[in-house]
Amino acid sequence: MSLNLYDTSTRTVREFVPIEPGRVSIYLCGATVQAPPHIGHIRSGVNFDVLRRWLTRQGYDVTFCRNVTDLDDKIIRVAADEGVPWFVVAERNQRAFTWAYDQLGCLPPTVEPRAMGHVPEMTELMHRLIDKGHAYASGGDVYFDVRSYADHYGKLSNQKLENMLAAGDTDIDSAKRDPRDFALWKGEKPGEPTWPTPWGRGRPGWHLECSAMATKYLGGTFDIHGGGVDLIFPHHENEIAQSQAAGDGFARYWMHNGMLQLGGTKMSKSLGNSLLIPEMLRKVRPVELRYYLIAAHYRSSIDYSDESLQESAAGYRRLEGFVSRAAEVIHDVDATAPLPQAFVDALNDDLNVSQALAVIHEVVREGNVALAQGNKEQVARHLAETQTMLGVLGLDPRSEQWRNTGDSGLREVVDALIAVALEQRQAARARKDYAAADAIRDQLAAAGVVVEDTPQGPRWELAR
Repeated sequence: MSLNLYDTSTRTVREFVPIEPGRVSIYLCGATVQAPPHIGHIRSGVNFDVLRRWLTRQGYDVTFCRNVTDLDDKIIRVAADEGVPWFVVAERNQRAFTWAYDQLGCLPPTVEPRAMGHVPEMTELMHRLIDKGHAYASGGDVYFDVRSYADHYGKLSNQKLENMLAAGDTDIDSAKRDPRDFALWKGEKPGEPTWPTPWGRGRPGWHLECSAMATKYLGGTFDIHGGGVDLIFPHHENEIAQSQAAGDGFARYWMHNGMLQLGGTKMSKSLGNSLLIPEMLRKVRPVELRYYLIAAHYRSSIDYSDESLQESAAGYRRLEGFVSRAAEVIHDVDATAPLPQAFVDALNDDLNVSQALAVIHEVVREGNVALAQGNKEQVARHLAETQTMLGVLGLDPRSEQWRNTGDSGLREVVDALIAVALEQRQAARARKDYAAADAIRDQLAAAGVVVEDTPQGPRWELAR
C-alpha cells in the first residue's frame, strides 16, 4: 500500500507522489511569536514531525521548512504595551517555541526562516504580481487584486468570491479597488518598524511572507504545505492566489491538522484558556504529552481535559512498562526488525496514528503474555517490533531523546540513588532482616517509588 494523504485542495485522499523521486519538500506554517506556545500551537509541529519521520523511514530525503513570523500587528501591540522593541518580543517567544518543540521530541527543521529576513524576496514577488496585473500600489500600500484571479480564488476553502467579506487588513478600505483585496505591503505608520521598497517604506502583509519563504527554500513548486485548519482561509487561500498568479506552481498537496479545544472552545490567548507548555510538563512528562498530541488522528479536533491527558499518559506508560521489563530479559534488541504490516498500512492511510498505536498496544499485549510465559524468543520479537514502531513515532522510551530526559534532568541521579536503596534492601533480605527490607520498600513507596520483585530481581518505577 502506498502513502495516501488527505489533500484539502481537492477534499479527497490522494496517493502521494513526490515531484522528484526519493525527495520530499514540506513547508509548515510555524509560529507567530507574539506569545509563548500552548499545546494548541505545538500540536501542529508534533503532527508534522510524525509525517516527516514516516517519510524518512520510507527512504525519502526530506527537506522540512518551518517558518517564523517575527513581526505582525499582535507583536507590535505587545511590544508597545511592554515598552520594548518588537524584536525583543519576537526573540523571547521564538526561543520559547524552540524549547517546546525540542522538549516534545520534534526534529529540528532543515531550515527555519524568519519573515523579516526575507523582505528582498517579498519585494521581488510584488514586482512580479504588479507586472502581471494581479497587484497594485495605492497610497504606500500594495494590494492583491482578487478579481484578477477570480476564477481560482476560493478553491482551497471551497468558497465563492461573491460570498466573501472584506479582507479587514487595513483601516482605509478606500485605498482598495475591492474590499476583498488583501494587503501585500502596508505603508509605514508612526512607531512601527519599516523597510524600503519601490512603493515606499513599510512592512509586509502576513500572507506575502510565506509565499516568499516557501519558494526561496523549496522552489516554485514543492510537495506539501501544512498548517492548522484555521489557516485555510484567508492565509493559505491568499498564499495560493499570490504565488500561482505570479507564475509559481506552489504546493501540490495541502495538509491541515485539527484544532485543540478546551470545553468545546478553540484555545486562544484572548479567551484566557491557554495551557502553556511549561505548565503541561508539570502534569506529565514530555514524551507523554507528545503521545497525547499524536494519539488522535491529525485531522480531528481534540477537546482537552486533565482527565483525558492523564488517561493518555497511562496508555503510554503501559507501552513503556513492557519495553522496560522486556529489556531486562533481552539485552540485544534487533534494530533491523521489520515493521508489522498493520502498522505500515495505518500510517499509509492518511497518517492514521491512532490505528498505528492500536497495533503497538496489541503487540505489547502479546509481549506481556510472552514475558509471563518466559518465552524469550517471542519477547525478543515483540520488543524489537515495539521499539521500532515507537521509534517511527518519536516515542521509543529507550531512545537518546527520552532516556536522558527525566524529571528536572535528574534521571541518572535518581537511578543511582534508588539502586543503592535496593541493594540495601536485598542485603537485608539476604540476612533475613525482613523488617528492615520492608522499611526500605515503604520509604521508597512514600517517596513515590514502587518496587516490584521479579524473577530477574527487583525493579522500580515512579508511582503515577
